Amino acid sequence: MKTPWGEMLRAAARSGVTPAAFWSLSLREWRLLTSPGRQHEALSRDVFERLAEAWPDD
Repeated sequence: MKTPWGEMLRAAARSGVTPAAFWSLSLREWRLLTSPGRQHEALSRDVFERLAEAWPDD
């Protein structure tokens, strides 16, 4: 069975994932991103700000 790289890359692009980010994903991360029925709520601004304070970009 061939891996459908083209299909997977197009799906990533439709989701806003850049090619560089796509190729850096692990298989586990890709499966999590594309698994059906796994909808998560977006972070609230408050939660985002607390996370940004805890783990700032350098």
